[in-house]
Amino acid sequence: MSKRSSWALPYLVFLIIFVVLPLLLILMYALQDAEGQFTLANVMNFFSDKDSLCTFAVSIEVAIENTVLCILLGYPVAWILANKELNRSAVTIVLFILPMWINALMRTLATAELFSMLGFTLGKGTLLFGMVYDYIPFMIYPIYNTLCKMDRSYDDAARDLGANGWQVFWKVTLPLSKPGIASGALMVFMPTVSTFAISEFLTNNKIKLFGTIIQENINSSLWNYGAALSLVMLVIIGITTLMSNRSKASGEAAVI
Repeated sequence: MSKRSSWALPYLVFLIIFVVLPLLLILMYALQDAEGQFTLANVMNFFSDKDSLCTFAVSIEVAIENTVLCILLGYPVAWILANKELNRSAVTIVLFILPMWINALMRTLATAELFSMLGFTLGKGTLLFGMVYDYIPFMIYPIYNTLCKMDRSYDDAARDLGANGWQVFWKVTLPLSKPGIASGALMVFMPTVSTFAISEFLTNNKIKLFGTIIQENINSSLWNYGAALSLVMLVIIGITTLMSNRSKASGEAAVI
């Protein structure tokens, strides 16, 4: 234990047991049939199953709408929190963290009960409300951190060159905050696609998302097809992450 690298051993064991091993199990089940024989049928069934494809399309649509709403609502909040002239108290930042201290399932149940008390019909509108309520902090804080780390001399230079407030924001602040927007969009988009509890409680299961059909297959003991759907989701997450990292790298290169 005299070497610094030895302290990483517990984390390595944790990653192997709770990350690598589950991923290998998903891959193994996805590429096997009920008799344990290798097959690609489970993955191919997804592309021929109209219900799964329709659910996947609905999930992507809801995820895009939720991400856009979180950006439109979260960016102004992050900008205000990062502006020392408008926000001089750290308490304001804590107020946006407080809802995250409550279990997401409890927040969703409370939101559903609130809509029931007010007489609202559960549907896509209530679903998007619940999605934004649950995931907007994951949009606010990446943008907030990016804005806080931004070099304010760029703003001063733009103003010295004759730019007004809107031009400074559009030409300087917004482009420099794109890495935060990309990180927030990734943190909102992927959980929205794969969630199932929020759609179940806030739509009475009228709207099914991709995570719902994975849950239904696992609960029905259709492990192989459920694992194949999970594998498809993991591939989508991987591609989205790579695209986000590439976009972030190109954005930083453009600034430099």
